[in-house]
This record gives sequence, C-alpha cells and structure tokens, in this order.
Amino acid sequence: MDPRDHYAALIASSDDGIVAKDLSGIVISWNPAAAHLFGWTESEMVGRSIRRLLPADRRDEEDAILVRIGAGERVPAFLTRRLHRDGHELDVEVSVSPVRDPAGLIVGASTIMRDATERVLAERRLRQSEARFRMLGENMSQLAWIAESDGAIGWYNQRWYEYTGTTPDEMRELGWLHFHRPDHQDRVYSRFFSCVARGVEWEDIFPLRRADGEWRWFLGRAKPIRDDAGKVTNWFGTNTDITEQREQAEQIQLLLQEVNHRSKNMLAKVQALARSSIRADPALVRRFEERVGSLAVNQDILVRRDWREVPVRELAELQLAFVSAREDVIVLDGPDCALNPRAAEVIGMALHELATNSIKYGALSVEGGVVSITWQAGDDAFAIEWTESGGPPVEPPLHNGFGTQLIREIPRRSFAAEVSLEYPVDGLCWRFASDVRVLASNAASAG
Repeated sequence: MDPRDHYAALIASSDDGIVAKDLSGIVISWNPAAAHLFGWTESEMVGRSIRRLLPADRRDEEDAILVRIGAGERVPAFLTRRLHRDGHELDVEVSVSPVRDPAGLIVGASTIMRDATERVLAERRLRQSEARFRMLGENMSQLAWIAESDGAIGWYNQRWYEYTGTTPDEMRELGWLHFHRPDHQDRVYSRFFSCVARGVEWEDIFPLRRADGEWRWFLGRAKPIRDDAGKVTNWFGTNTDITEQREQAEQIQLLLQEVNHRSKNMLAKVQALARSSIRADPALVRRFEERVGSLAVNQDILVRRDWREVPVRELAELQLAFVSAREDVIVLDGPDCALNPRAAEVIGMALHELATNSIKYGALSVEGGVVSITWQAGDDAFAIEWTESGGPPVEPPLHNGFGTQLIREIPRRSFAAEVSLEYPVDGLCWRFASDVRVLASNAASAG
C-alpha cells in the first residue's frame, strides 16, 4: 500500500476529528469524525474558514493559534468550545501541530479535535462536590479533620485553625497532640490509634487548648471511610465543644444530690415522727422504717441514674441488698432492660416488701430457702415474677394489710397491670405484667 493511502486510511478511520488547514485558517481536509462531531460534511467545510466553528467569544482564539503555528510552535491539548452546525456549543479538546513541506517550511496546521462533553461534566461535578464539601467543612461549627488510612491527619477545617490560632504549616510542624492536655495525651493517642488499627469508629472526650490558652472540653468522633473493597482509605473526624453541656450536667447532678439530701432529711423527720407517734408498737415502727428505707434506696438509684431509666437487675440487687451475702439466696435472671423512674419506684417497693415478708415468713426465713426473680421484655409487654422455694409451707394471710397494697394494688392501679399474688404450699409466687411502653417510656413517668 502506498504510504499516502495508509495515512489517508488512518485519518478516515480515526475517532477524533482531524482537520488540515492553511496558515489563514482555510480548511484543506475534513475527516468523517470531524463531520460527525460538528455536523458539517467534508464538502461543506473544505475551502471554508475554520472560524465558522468558533463561538463569538472565541474568535481571537484561532488568531492566537495560527500565530503560534506560524512561529513553529505546537499547541498542546486544551479545553475549549466550538459550534455545531445546528448552533449549539460543544465542549472539545483541541491540539494543533504545524505542517511542513519537504523543504521544512511551515505551510499549514493539523488540528485534532475530540468531544470533551463527558470529561467537562465529570470535572464540573467534581468541582461542585469539592465546593459543597468545602462549604460544609469550613462552615460547620465543629472542628473537622481528615486523616489518611494510617491515622495521619492531612486536612483541618477553618474552625480548627481559628480555635487553635495556627496555620497549616504550623499544624504540620506541631501535630494535633500538641493541643491536648498533657494528662490526657497518652490515653487519647492510644485509644485513637487502637481504633485505627482495628478499623472501627473512634469516640473520646478530652480537653483542647484554645488560642487564648483556655482549655475546653470536646467530644471527638472519627468514622472510617472505605473503598468498594471495604478497605479503609481515610478517616473523617469531628471535635464538638461540649464544655457548656458538661457544666450543665454537673450543675444538674449537684441539684439532684441536693434534692436527694433534702428528701432523705425529710424521710428522717418522718421516721422520727413515726417513732414518737407509735412508739407503743415497736414492730409497726420497724416495719414503717423499712418501707421508708426502701424509698430512700429508690431515691439513691434514681439520682445516680440522673432520674432516667433504671436497669431491672440493678434495681433488684440494690433493693434486696439487705437480704443476705449468700449468692444463691437470690437468683436473678432476665435480659438487659430498664424501667422508667415511676415504674422503678413502684416495682422496687414491691420487691422490698416481698423480701421483708419472705425473711419473716417465707423462703428467706430458713436455711436453704431461695427466691428466684425472673423477667422478660418483649416488643409489647414486660413481666417480672418472684418465686420462692425451699421455705416453710405457705398459707394465705388471714387479712390483707398495707403490704398487700404495695405488692398488688398499687402496681395494678399505677400501670393498668396484671398482678397476681398466689400462695401454693411450696412457695409464694408474685407476678407483674404490663405494657412495655408504659414502663419504659420517659413520657409515662412524667406524671
């Protein structure tokens, strides 16, 4: 094959628009890909100026290209816009090279043009994504940062620099640990890099030094960012200032402790009044004091829990702590679940009353007696059961007193519950069941 025919075939089969033009911009050749790209046929373009492809705001571009070509320069690929025959503009990538005759004189230019629509759209989406990220990262209230897969931090947001009073160069020199209080540095460092090594989310609370020297408390969190294969590529972290929240929590705790102290003082006064009013009946005084003591235990539990939900196991253990040191006397079995403050008070009093009665008359009154407390919590219902075994034969009481109200009537009325108190010969059995939403929601305890 003649080399000229070979080159012609290459040009004709190329996916890129290939155009030859003279030094004035007149088109000499126009391949099929150029026709497909711009909508102009070869016959419509050959002999016409390439400038018909230029939008109004790009007319000077061709003049600059021809000047460089005339000087023997090659114009490397650049992004620009050109006109389609129907009038709409196209994003194209253009490169231009000088064409020389056998004597080496520059006689024209070879232009290669490629559709860059997808590339421009992808770059535009990338720029928009980066702009949105920077807008979010630089304007969020938290101190934010991004670390490499090994935990080395390479980017901090503007809030970090404002808080620490540093520059990017200073941060590269100092490192983030420089701003942590010395007595927290080892713990924070080891915990963070332990999470990095395991690829799990990190969370910690620590003080950070502000530019003016003040130490403020922060909640730090970092989440691993993974690729499609699940490999950690980066860590995105935030530090949230919680100084005011900590101070408020401490104030609330102090207030709760003060309320608890005053409540106990009031209970002590009630006990003193009871002793002076009914001192002729020591048994009644003792029973009354036991019930007041149960209220005090509930008060301690709720204060320690910030007046929030109380785990059932913790409630039972603390209310029955007075029973015995033997591990096998009280058997607890049930899932991890919690009761709202009101439910904890009522059920706690019932458990205390059951234990007191058992010590006097039931399984806890003899060696080998056992009390089993079991509970279940489903999607709809919560149930707790007290079962005694190994004690003396059980007989129903001849009359019902206030203790029965604590065990059966008050729980039933308080939560529209099903409460049973049975007296089989081999051991007393008490069962409480109610809607789990009534017992677990904080809203239900508000009244």
